[in-house]
Amino acid sequence: MDILGKIKEKNTLITIGILLVLFLVVLYIRGLPVVNLGTTDILNIVGSDDPMYNLRQTEQVLANFPSYAWYEAMTLFPTGQTVPWGPLFIWMTATVSLITGASTRTEIIEAALWVPPLLAALMVPVTFALSRKIWNWKAGIFGAVFIAFIGGQFFFRSLAGYLDHHVAEVLFSTIFILAYTCALVTIRKHPVDFSNRSTLKMPLISASIAGFAYILGILVMPTIILYGVIVSVFTIVIFIIDTWYDISGAGILLLNSVVFGLAALAIGALRIPGTGLELFLYSPGQILAYIAVIAGTGVLYLLSEYCRKKSRALFPVAVIVLLTLTFAAAMVILPDLFASFIDGLKAFFGFHPYAITIQEARPWTLAEAWQVFNLGLLLMIGGILILLYKNWKQYRPEHIFVLVWTVFIIIAAFREVRYEYYLAANVAVLGGICVGAALEYAWPDIKAMGKRAAVKGPKEEPKEEKGSVKKKKADAAAKKSRQKTSPKPKVNYATILVTGIICACAVIFVVTSSATQYAVASSGAIRMNQDWRESLEWMNTSTPDTGVDYFAIYDRETFTYPDTAYGVMSWWDYGHLITYVARRIPNANPFQSGITPNGSADFFMSQSEEETNRIADLKGTRYVMTDIEMDTGKFWAMATWYNASVGQRPYQPVYLVPVDPANPRNFQPMTMYTGEYFRTTISRLHNFDGSFTLPGQVYYIEYTTSQGTSYPIVTNAQVMEASQAHAAADQYNAHPPEGHHAAVVSPVIVQPTVTLPALQHYRLVHESPSNVFGGKAPVDLKYVKVFEYVPGARIKGEGIIELPLVTNTGRQFTWQAESVNGEFVVPYSTEGNPYDVRAAGKYRITGTGREVAVSEAAVMGGAAVP
Repeated sequence: MDILGKIKEKNTLITIGILLVLFLVVLYIRGLPVVNLGTTDILNIVGSDDPMYNLRQTEQVLANFPSYAWYEAMTLFPTGQTVPWGPLFIWMTATVSLITGASTRTEIIEAALWVPPLLAALMVPVTFALSRKIWNWKAGIFGAVFIAFIGGQFFFRSLAGYLDHHVAEVLFSTIFILAYTCALVTIRKHPVDFSNRSTLKMPLISASIAGFAYILGILVMPTIILYGVIVSVFTIVIFIIDTWYDISGAGILLLNSVVFGLAALAIGALRIPGTGLELFLYSPGQILAYIAVIAGTGVLYLLSEYCRKKSRALFPVAVIVLLTLTFAAAMVILPDLFASFIDGLKAFFGFHPYAITIQEARPWTLAEAWQVFNLGLLLMIGGILILLYKNWKQYRPEHIFVLVWTVFIIIAAFREVRYEYYLAANVAVLGGICVGAALEYAWPDIKAMGKRAAVKGPKEEPKEEKGSVKKKKADAAAKKSRQKTSPKPKVNYATILVTGIICACAVIFVVTSSATQYAVASSGAIRMNQDWRESLEWMNTSTPDTGVDYFAIYDRETFTYPDTAYGVMSWWDYGHLITYVARRIPNANPFQSGITPNGSADFFMSQSEEETNRIADLKGTRYVMTDIEMDTGKFWAMATWYNASVGQRPYQPVYLVPVDPANPRNFQPMTMYTGEYFRTTISRLHNFDGSFTLPGQVYYIEYTTSQGTSYPIVTNAQVMEASQAHAAADQYNAHPPEGHHAAVVSPVIVQPTVTLPALQHYRLVHESPSNVFGGKAPVDLKYVKVFEYVPGARIKGEGIIELPLVTNTGRQFTWQAESVNGEFVVPYSTEGNPYDVRAAGKYRITGTGREVAVSEAAVMGGAAVP
């Protein structure tokens, strides 16, 4: 039957209608953040990390369409950086912007934000096609329904507002799974015989389609190589099974050769930059890896052909020996590539000491899995069991492929939460198979139960008429009716019950997931921090231009930064915000670049201004941006990157404090702050504006670590002056009882436990409006602060120098510094200051009455002031 005729079939039209409705539902729910925007500026609903950078790339591509910048000069100063992902997603956002006629920044955002919902909606027909190919059209319908309503990371990262490539990764990787599955079916229907060219046509076509699908994945992210690993493992498994069943592996050899040959050619033809051997980045290492897959498949094919003739039982043993020899040879002959492979495995399985500091890379827990997928997990497990049972009865290579794919993604998701959104496809496909198979198996019993209900009692016999002809006819008809009446059909109610439970699970899963989706989409879950936006917009208009064209595409080999360029130091979370909103160049970014060594972690954790300045000079830093999160909630991440072996313990220890005298085992965990914390650059800048600060009252505590609790237990606590507390702690720790210690801590970030010298080369130039302690709090600590790194003017003198200041928000404070070797180095000017943080007078050396005026030129030139 031709395609047009098939479309006209009633069932096909109904299926298309269902898929269309699901497509529109997906699009609508994910578009709610834009639909419900109201008067809110649309930039406020854009995610603040990678989505910001995707907007930046969209603007750049629109200015140079269709050229794509593989090298980014507007990040990671002073080197710039190769962009670690592909152009396909950005081409899509730029194309949508062109089609809609978007030209202003607001219009571009409005157009681009619809791309993730569109890609999520396209998962509906793709999931239907894959589930249908694996099982039947019923499984396809249920799979499409499940993918439409699955929540979690897949839903959140495809919301209008989260403009990132994650949903594109899921879509194009699933398209590859579909294409490879179809190719597996094709090579079974059309066995390959290399001696007969006529057998190659259909397998070559299907393999080429799968190869093209894989190339689309490459153009989204280099991590598509994970699916190359999945295919490699599947290839080993399938050769073992095929050899046992005496089936030729020629089709698999052809399929893998075409798919990964095209992949290797694509990376080479696109001239994707990269010089190393990293397997999870665009690099020559990926080309070598794809060639290795082809070569490995060829070796397995030859080995299989040999064992099929000699002894099929030898093949698994031969494979183990071959793999062992291959790894050993790689260690010796290609040590760099082997090391990259091992590093990639460590990253894949989450064995990276810094993984927990990265939102996408932290481990996923079983509780989180149940919260996201709940009954969908049970349906997925049911689908796995059904495929295993089906293959026990009838060998189907495409089923084995789906099972290998699922096992890999499950492992990946639990090691790194980023793969949770990949798992959505597996849950939908296998869940659909579970429901579809259950209905298929129970359908005869359901029909039989319907027939039983339809069986009626015998018709009423006509009234007897003694000796009449009618009576004789009635008796004959009744006898004939009794002869024709068949027994009631048998019904397996257990099968119907199990199927009913499975269908109920499916309904509950869809209803609860859709309710969660709607609630999240309507809640304004993505909101830009307004303090950061205010400060970055100030930076855009109130700091010197870097001299780097924001829209230009530069060549890494020929580009050099102009002398006017500089870096902005902040934690890596905020790098893309700095690039997009401020149009300035961050020293670190969410590509996890510029963190360490000599990066943002070392800068902010440094306890020496000399070391801090050394890093600033090395990185070309001119401005420093801090916020309360770096100071508190994100401090542990900086500490982990700085020293993974100790983390935040020396700085922000957690103690168990008794809260009920009547119940000494009732504790409350409390975070305290030590002298090590207060000496860090982040604390000295954000909490104390880089000013000389004396300690006041602190807590002297005694604690024990001998009771086997997760945190030390405080056994004694007293409020003391800092000097007394330190003396008491030193005395106690000189001869403490076993398992007991003493410490000097503070419960508040603005009450130091030690004397803090001034930071002589950093001046506050801007702060955001929000007080983190609340509007009426006695302490006014702003959410975001911007400092400038300057040479500083030099003033001869002894003692303490101070300068009254008024910030752009009206906050008043006094900056102080102690003399060092008979000299003060001061960062603020009292004359010619270009910023809104201004001196309210002259410098005054306390106890002398001497006042000193300092010009902006002296501060910027490091000049001596008489």
